[in-house]
Amino acid sequence: MGFALFKALLSGIIIAAVSEVTKRSAALGALIASLPIVSVLAMIWIWIETKDSARIADHAEATFWLVLPSLPMFLILPALLRHGVHFFIALGVSCAVTVVLYFVMIWGLKKFGIEL
Repeated sequence: MGFALFKALLSGIIIAAVSEVTKRSAALGALIASLPIVSVLAMIWIWIETKDSARIADHAEATFWLVLPSLPMFLILPALLRHGVHFFIALGVSCAVTVVLYFVMIWGLKKFGIEL
């Protein structure tokens, strides 16, 4: 329980740090947010808890493939916001498109023999 609390606290601190930095510099906040901190921390936690290299390798590979369909969200959201769409609607549309693209990516990868 203590380790789970530590993981949650550290993750929360990182998110809060990105939010605070972004208030001062959107570019610097974006740089920090774009770092694969979450994935690296997840791999560290998996290693500490299981010592399972195969699981970490599977996680890293799946993360690579699933980052790709998430990228359009970062173009759709600002485009909608700049066209006057309310934030939560723009965010919802962006997330919905991302979910659809996740399914398309998973389906497409299966055609090439890659199972996530």
